[in-house]
Amino acid sequence: MQLFNTYTKYDINLLSGEGITLADAKGKEYKDFYGGHGVISIGHSHPHYLFRIENQIRCLGFYSNVVENKLQDQLAEKLGELSGYTNYNLFLCNSGAEANENALKLASFHTGKSKVIAIKGAFHGRTGGALAVTDNAKLASSYNAQHEVVFIDMNDSEALKTELVKGDVAAFIVEGIQGVNGVVIPEKKFLKEAESLCQKYEALLILDEIQSGYGRTGMFFAHQHLDIKADIITTAKGMGNGFPLAGVLIHPKIEGKSGLLGTTFGGNHLACAAGIAVLEVMKEEKLIENAAKVGQYLENELKKLVGEKAIRAKGLMIGVDLENMAEIKSALLFEKGYFTGASGEKTLRLLPPLTLSMKEAETFISEFSSLIKKQ
Repeated sequence: MQLFNTYTKYDINLLSGEGITLADAKGKEYKDFYGGHGVISIGHSHPHYLFRIENQIRCLGFYSNVVENKLQDQLAEKLGELSGYTNYNLFLCNSGAEANENALKLASFHTGKSKVIAIKGAFHGRTGGALAVTDNAKLASSYNAQHEVVFIDMNDSEALKTELVKGDVAAFIVEGIQGVNGVVIPEKKFLKEAESLCQKYEALLILDEIQSGYGRTGMFFAHQHLDIKADIITTAKGMGNGFPLAGVLIHPKIEGKSGLLGTTFGGNHLACAAGIAVLEVMKEEKLIENAAKVGQYLENELKKLVGEKAIRAKGLMIGVDLENMAEIKSALLFEKGYFTGASGEKTLRLLPPLTLSMKEAETFISEFSSLIKKQ
């Protein structure tokens, strides 16, 4: 049997990692400024992360949700404390797409409605409902097109109100910061109005914080920079530092009951051990504060190199617009040894681990600068 042909891959076989450093089968080292799509939050092979996982696998790796798992309670308590959402409820699952599927389903259950409003350029996942609210026709099949979804422009409060006033909307879903679309940051005025309009017209506000959450922007969730609260928040990526783990944070007004949501693997013992370790390291090492500090340095230095208008950033979620982005991205990897990401044809995307030190950031700026000056 061979693997299904669906990924475009580099001819690089990574075997090990520590902190932001990766090494391939040939012994070549790389610096990770992408974290496998923003997944690596506390760095590769963090000692406390390894301790938690190794200890748990020796005890019990998995059992399903037909038994009590007190690790889930520990994870929920620590997540509530660090995020500030102490009175919300947590549903654990395995991936960002799955988190969004459950969020959308909950909104429909709670409101009795089916229509969803999403943002143009949005990316929420590749499964049925999540893909329906993703604005990319190349990814969607006719099956995904059966859902009732309306796309509006980012920051268009009037368009949002026009749809909400019809009274048939279950939810408005929006990313804390759009990642795939080029690190697009919603305006505070827009999200404040969205919060108010959703309350007025009895629709739920869903904040997709799968990429922009878990401390990446210098606050636990990106929307917290804007002083709003969502009815439902979805999270994944940095939550398990590479172990499949995701969550749905649910407002207490949304009532749970037996069988409403479910998952076989979600919140299993090993996943919870990984998730607890991440939160403990984030708190102990003050990684949210570090993301804000080091991210601000990178933002300032990048603006000096390519101009203020070419940079969109919050903390360690950074987009850099470059006319020759593909060329620079390739040179960063194959000449300088830096993994970075891309959004579209012109935006270089940086999503390094939250453990990134100032020295490591300074070295990156030096290497990036040398490439820019060659152009």
